[in-house]
Amino acid sequence: MKFEVYCDESSPEVLWDRNANRYLVLGSIWIPSDFREELKNSIKQIKLNHNYRNEIKWNKVSPSSFEFYKSLVHYFFNTERIRFRGIIVEADKIDMVKFHNDDSELSFYKFYYQLLHHWILDFNEYSIFIDHKVNKDLNRVQQLKDVLNKANLFSNIENLQALPSHELLGIQLADFLMGALNGKVNGKVTSIGKLGIINEIETFLNREIAPTPKAEEKFNVFKINLEGGW
Repeated sequence: MKFEVYCDESSPEVLWDRNANRYLVLGSIWIPSDFREELKNSIKQIKLNHNYRNEIKWNKVSPSSFEFYKSLVHYFFNTERIRFRGIIVEADKIDMVKFHNDDSELSFYKFYYQLLHHWILDFNEYSIFIDHKVNKDLNRVQQLKDVLNKANLFSNIENLQALPSHELLGIQLADFLMGALNGKVNGKVTSIGKLGIINEIETFLNREIAPTPKAEEKFNVFKINLEGGW
């Protein structure tokens, strides 16, 4: 079966400034490839219903746009063929020198690997789209694809591209849900609109936004344990 994955990140500055935030957060939307057009059309219709013309982004959630983003939350949770997976990484536990050659960019893509690898299943094909960013090493995206293919011998990473978020509604949806996750775990949200969206998500979950069991399929959150142990 073919799947598409849309990814974004929040608070990457913690990789070079540990005081910027408590957690690095990465998020991803997973859909069957044959659902792509339905996803696009449904989101466009929701935008039309609310006369919302901006790019979908967590940072654009406000009291005036609350009803639109609330409808987006309802659409996500009521649509079986969309799943979200996020990971959170505790900034002050990252040993940049020991494990990442003192290279914040390398560590960033290693955490992307952790976001993706554990949801790639045998005998499937994947097209993965990540938000475009300027890299010092221009081969980072290709290297991530190669490593994922080597680690998943019975699946195929057919495509891995970095594209601007405004071109893909899947990345925008990932940004929005990951933003809510980031806002919750980093605890810096004061906006009434954003707090309302977090509450809306938690109402659907029937629990707080927090790390989940590995088997959680709809809204999966993995907190990486960088201290080891069992």
